[in-house]
Amino acid sequence: MIGYLEGTLRSLDATRAVVLAGGVGYEVHISLQTYYRLEGKAHAELDIYTHVREDALSLYGFATAEEKLAFEKLIDISGIGPTLAQKILSGIDAPDLADAVARADARKLSSIPGVGKKTAERICLELRDKLPISTQPAAPAVVRTSVDEDVHSALVNLGYKPAHADAALDKARKELGTDAELGALLKAALRQLTR
Repeated sequence: MIGYLEGTLRSLDATRAVVLAGGVGYEVHISLQTYYRLEGKAHAELDIYTHVREDALSLYGFATAEEKLAFEKLIDISGIGPTLAQKILSGIDAPDLADAVARADARKLSSIPGVGKKTAERICLELRDKLPISTQPAAPAVVRTSVDEDVHSALVNLGYKPAHADAALDKARKELGTDAELGALLKAALRQLTR
């Protein structure tokens, strides 16, 4: 079993990387979170999960140990395979996943493409107390409306990092006030992201 891989980053796209190590190019499935960490780099260091089936041997790579742990916990849940777990971790990073599970925020999880309401509720139920919560001091809580959540989801679906979407949404909300409608808020957030 391969547990770690280090080498030259031969190619990279949003869902996979080819890492050249010892003259062999290893195709590794990655999430968007890992993609963002590898983007622009020539060298890759990845924690690896080796998934073995009768007809395939697949490598899943992670830029952080927290992301690998979250992946392993997700695939332990009935009905969630490696592909869906990878999609989940593309839509939410490991600390935010742990936070959403701790708060039983199934709505946040169900906003990730491919995750329905029942799957989100099952994730919250089965991963409770299984993911480490960040010990960093929490930022003051921002009260988000359903419009805010819809705009955030749209930005993430457009390919922006969740953290960047949060920052742009906060600036747009300050600019327009609390009564802004969905379309205006989305446009203002996109303006923030394209500056």
